[in-house]
Amino acid sequence: MILETLAPTDGALPGPVLTEVTALYAGNRAFFELSGDFPDPDRITVDQVARALADELATEGAEILLARSEGRLVGLAATLAHHPSPDDPDPWIGLLLVDAGSHRRGHGRRLAALVEDRFRTAGRTGLRLAVLETNPRALAFWTAQGYALLRRAPDRELGRPCLVLRKPL
Repeated sequence: MILETLAPTDGALPGPVLTEVTALYAGNRAFFELSGDFPDPDRITVDQVARALADELATEGAEILLARSEGRLVGLAATLAHHPSPDDPDPWIGLLLVDAGSHRRGHGRRLAALVEDRFRTAGRTGLRLAVLETNPRALAFWTAQGYALLRRAPDRELGRPCLVLRKPL
């Protein structure tokens, strides 16, 4: 698995990559039904994904990492180098998606490990993320990766109930 950074070209995201990412999002209908991030999880469009990615990348220290295996997009991680709260010293994983047709093949585990390695190499000592309380599969995945519950808190954007997890690096 290799990671590549998604970067706008002349202020826009590359069309072919955006189409791949949209297919990745659309394939994860169950997650987006839980999250409410898109008005209709059965009809996620390229324009909606482009706006969502642009919103992510507008935050200082944000990065979108694309995971490829054998040249095919198998996952995506949205990370944040510094949380907006001054009392939070850790970077965050804001989103980790794996191609729905590739679930349970280890791609999510490998992608999470690569993200952790990037932050560890940068000298960071911990990594945080938030899991929707209504998403027990995600909670099971992250706790199996060594993340532990820190607290319950609403998410910053929509106020959804979340579990904040942390893993020491």
